[in-house]
Amino acid sequence: MAELRSIDAPFVALGPSGVSIRDRLKGLTPADVKVLRLVGDHLGSLASSDLKARCAAGLDHDTGQWADRKRALTAESSSRWAGAITKATHDQWALARRAQLAHIRSLEAGIATITHRLSLPVGEKGTKKAPGGYRDAEEWFAKTRRLRLLQDRLEHQRADHQAGRVRVVRGGKRLLRTRHNLEAADLTKADWRERWRAERRFLAADGESGKRYGNETIRISPEGEVSIKLPTPLAHLANTAHGRYILTSKVSFPHRGDQWRDRISGNRAVAYRICEDIQRGRWYVTASWTIPPVKAVPLEAVRAGGVIGVDTNADHLAAWCLDTHGNPISEPRRFDYDLTGTTTHRDAQVRHALTRLLHWAARHNLAIAIEDLDFQAETTREKHGRRKRFRNLISGMPVAKLRNRLVAMAAELDITIVAVDPAYTSKWGAQHWQKPLTSKNRKATRHEAAAVAIGRRALGHPIRRRTAPPPAHQSDEQGHRTVQARPDAPGREEPRPRTLGPRPRAVPPGCGANAGDQDAQHRSERPAEHTELMLSL
Repeated sequence: MAELRSIDAPFVALGPSGVSIRDRLKGLTPADVKVLRLVGDHLGSLASSDLKARCAAGLDHDTGQWADRKRALTAESSSRWAGAITKATHDQWALARRAQLAHIRSLEAGIATITHRLSLPVGEKGTKKAPGGYRDAEEWFAKTRRLRLLQDRLEHQRADHQAGRVRVVRGGKRLLRTRHNLEAADLTKADWRERWRAERRFLAADGESGKRYGNETIRISPEGEVSIKLPTPLAHLANTAHGRYILTSKVSFPHRGDQWRDRISGNRAVAYRICEDIQRGRWYVTASWTIPPVKAVPLEAVRAGGVIGVDTNADHLAAWCLDTHGNPISEPRRFDYDLTGTTTHRDAQVRHALTRLLHWAARHNLAIAIEDLDFQAETTREKHGRRKRFRNLISGMPVAKLRNRLVAMAAELDITIVAVDPAYTSKWGAQHWQKPLTSKNRKATRHEAAAVAIGRRALGHPIRRRTAPPPAHQSDEQGHRTVQARPDAPGREEPRPRTLGPRPRAVPPGCGANAGDQDAQHRSERPAEHTELMLSL
């Protein structure tokens, strides 16, 4: 039997640590748009120069340099604008460092895989745990060249990481590279330049507790009035006192607007960000704030009423309700989504599927069990070789976005999310549950069986289903059990008491024990039950 990896215990997922809501700035006048663009362009140029200085400092950066940069920015804007810019710069530099380290780990994994496969004879078959040799000498030679290429890349990335060098583009590398492929992107040079300027603008202000409405730089009143503290060089554009500019547009934040008004009425910190959508010709304002961590519900309390097991797939969510004993009840559900098209369309599809799932869970008052998936190590080109279709399949599964959205949306409905180890759930679910759940009228799918396996693991039960006795021995009056007993049930693996006297459709008394020698474990490739039959003459 192949060695199986250890399975982590299920845990209750933590709730969100912050809230972000957005509303459209409607009815802006040309003067409002002009002021917003001038302020955004001016602060964006300051943010670019500050990011350049931070990247040049590398690992030698200290608090003294931070203070010098902030003082230089304060003279061109204000103290609060300078604080927001320097904070955004440090966040962006730290993100680039984490991405650089992840890229190094990816290169190391690819090099290790190629080195292993090159060491094997050409044409040697692989196993479930390790790939085999390459198909032919031509592919072997091509991989030797790719190995050298990856080693060179790894050497440069390690040198940059040790020196503290990062490559950051304000506005995004994707949009920057689009400049060289305007025809493929169906853009003109002027259209691209307009998008580039919009992405590089900076109109973000951090919140401050104790200040009026929670923010002194971008202030929004409970009535929805938006005012902006103009930088010093643009103070002449103010239309009210103290160098502030009030927009004609008003916002209301229909989603979670009551929470937002409660915060600003108490002068608690709220951060704002204003951005322009060039394609739609609209302006938006985003409000965000942190929330205190919610104490997680004990896992035993979550298991008290059962769970809903959910299997994540490339185009749908397969779900099934399970009772406290791990038995599937009612009918399975399928929540489809389409991940083709634009990013907005894909995001809306995921939200719609999760909304239907959460409403179903709320009606049953049950927690949701989902796999703690991470496909970062599974999408590498070197691990799956020519299986491009499979790589595209797992790369397209929105596991990270789906999990984060599910946790955030479930917190609003007071629904608990239990994360389980994804190891062997699809394989063991199909092995132990797909056939028993199939009836004459309906065939259970592999994904539905995986949902049952996920739910059972969240409940603390083995995935393995107890093998049913022969049909002649399934009568309830004989005391046989065909469903999973609780782990703490006394005598669950002992011989069952025998009924004395003649019994219809049964063997004579004393002809053998039914469940006395079970191999009580839930892993695959092991027998579910051993029975000794003592024949008497």
